[in-house]
Amino acid sequence: MIRKAAAALLALSLCLSLAACGSDSSSSDGATASSAVQETSDPTFVQKTVEEMAIDYGTYGSEAKERIDTLLSQLSEADKSSGERWKTIMDLWTSDKLGTPINYDVLPDGLPDTDELCIVVLGFQLEPDGSMKDELIQRLTVALNSAKKYPKAYIVCTGGGTASENPSASEAGEMAKWLEAQGVDKSRLIVEDNSITTAQNAIFTYDILTSLYPSVKKLAIVSSDYHIATGELLFRAEPILRANAVGNEKLEVISNAAWKAPSGTLSPMFQAGTLIELCGDVETAFEVYYDNYDIHSLPPLK
Repeated sequence: MIRKAAAALLALSLCLSLAACGSDSSSSDGATASSAVQETSDPTFVQKTVEEMAIDYGTYGSEAKERIDTLLSQLSEADKSSGERWKTIMDLWTSDKLGTPINYDVLPDGLPDTDELCIVVLGFQLEPDGSMKDELIQRLTVALNSAKKYPKAYIVCTGGGTASENPSASEAGEMAKWLEAQGVDKSRLIVEDNSITTAQNAIFTYDILTSLYPSVKKLAIVSSDYHIATGELLFRAEPILRANAVGNEKLEVISNAAWKAPSGTLSPMFQAGTLIELCGDVETAFEVYYDNYDIHSLPPLK
């Protein structure tokens, strides 16, 4: 049931972006089709190549570099635009600078104090009755501190229905209610309540911001510290995949703020699953999650 729901929720976004491996169907200069869509003769080849790169790096880490370089070369020969995009994403993923430095408790000084900035708060699975777990409240506390520091920034609450006994509750809905109760003006709050994975957080947030909030250009990710690198990876990768060309991304991740979790890790293989999902293969991604998910369980498949 969850797998089918995820696939359905992704369908509209993925058809616009060539199963999330292509790019925006409209470019900044008004073109009706991106170069990636025009050049890609076999989207299945792109997807399979990305999956192989992701699994190789998720399994072997830096030892897979030579194999990944070969796959990127093959991808570039078949589709130059896709090769450029995925080289940029793989360079980001394999960099030791991803997700660093982490800013604890509040966003750092020096960010734009305008509506160009959007604080993106990543959700966390709800209790069965729909109430928020302490980890999500801690993330919201960091978001609240940051919202007070940057009072002109928008705040995206992102996360869907993960309460097993309360289908009407959503992570984003509960998050927005909490922030409003703490004094954040409702006009600043953006609710993305369809996603159940971090990849979907990135996909659906991109859709909302680029279509409805054109002033927003810069993103700051708020989550638990172990989740920051994964969040940055996906929220930087999605604009690369949607842009009419590498370097013309509509959204840019410029900072983060985190709650210092007492425990928690996200493995490279889990991150591999997120990139596979971003590339459109939800089935394979969920298989990776269920084999490797090491923080909290997704709702069971039915």
